[in-house]
Amino acid sequence: MNIIINPPKFAWPSLLQRPAFDTVSLQKTVREILNEVKENGDHAIIELTQQYDKVLLKDFEFDEVELMNAEADTPSALKKAIIQAAENIEKFHSSQITLPEIIETIPGVQCWRKSVGIEKVGIYIPGGSAPLFSTVLMLGIPAKLAGCKQIVLCSPPNVEGKLHPAIIYAAKLVGVTHIYKIGGVQAIAAMAYGTRTVPKVNKIFGPGNRYVTCAKQLVQEDGIAIDMPAGPSEVCVLADDSAHAYFVAADLLSQAEHGADSQVLLVSTSEVFVNKVNLELEKQLEALSRKDIAAKALQNSKAIIVEDIKDAIDIINEYAPEHLILACNDPMSVGNKIINAGSIFLGNYSPESAGDYASGTNHTLPTNGSAKAYSGISVDSFVKKITFQKLSKQGLLNIANTVELMAEAEGLDAHKNAITIRVNHLKK
Repeated sequence: MNIIINPPKFAWPSLLQRPAFDTVSLQKTVREILNEVKENGDHAIIELTQQYDKVLLKDFEFDEVELMNAEADTPSALKKAIIQAAENIEKFHSSQITLPEIIETIPGVQCWRKSVGIEKVGIYIPGGSAPLFSTVLMLGIPAKLAGCKQIVLCSPPNVEGKLHPAIIYAAKLVGVTHIYKIGGVQAIAAMAYGTRTVPKVNKIFGPGNRYVTCAKQLVQEDGIAIDMPAGPSEVCVLADDSAHAYFVAADLLSQAEHGADSQVLLVSTSEVFVNKVNLELEKQLEALSRKDIAAKALQNSKAIIVEDIKDAIDIINEYAPEHLILACNDPMSVGNKIINAGSIFLGNYSPESAGDYASGTNHTLPTNGSAKAYSGISVDSFVKKITFQKLSKQGLLNIANTVELMAEAEGLDAHKNAITIRVNHLKK
């Protein structure tokens, strides 16, 4: 890791800046694929799947036989683990469901808000070298709890035209209604615009590479809602001398192995501790099956040494990490001072991996600094909140003068008249 010691505050923004990509050429490529699917539907998906995933699929929708085979091909021990994780995730997310509460703002005037599930949602699940079946749980469970009627899943097939069986098992477990072997930009296009086979959805969720991320942002311009802006996954660890260097190194590597563009940041008050972590990184890296990927991510990673915890908190709030691990003295107190982060892990025994899989919280989180304005996925992400109001006769009379005066002041006579007509009727 690159070590920076006590950087001045004016240098923080440049130090914490994420890598930039050539968005002009990226958007051009992505827009071409989106338009191709929009115009040619299933035929375009077949051609693009052959081009990018190297497999010719004439039918990319799962049938019952494939579902049964996937369940049989998922090892029993893994099924049990998936079920345990699903139970924890459902337990945590169930607590987010609230019943409407009627508020009487003035006698006779009642207002309330009701959550209604988004009717059709799409979830994108990355495949390739790391088939993220855990993300199926993270998106499918809150979607089901929210009351979404259609949950459409797309994930890229391998060269044999198959998905990882655990993706299918998890999808069936949580109540996904449609499963398609479609990946990349073409999957986002299929869900955004609909084809003869794939239903059009109202909102698209899920992580992906920069092409998928760009596709989600572009279809948003066409009126399709998306979960959040997203980029490469990232972790920040705040550690002092009370932390364990081998724990911290393991946490940094668990993020680095996601991809060469993963963001890894260590903030510490101790140069001695950072040097220990660097030694542990070298040692643990050698044992990883994805060490080449992790090593590339670490080449761009940083360890920033600051004078005290206050500076550490300030620099973290400036960075706004997706994942934040607080391996320091009094992590609860420090955590309460963090205002920009996707998910926080408190103490030496709260690794990011727990939240990624099974603690119960959601691992679909804002990246690239968007944690300054966005939250991670929850049941709320899958609902619309509709407001209601009901006025009795007396309630209308109680509020009439206020509305009439405000409407008149804004020059909106018809608004005022809608009140006045009713008041005159009641006074007859």
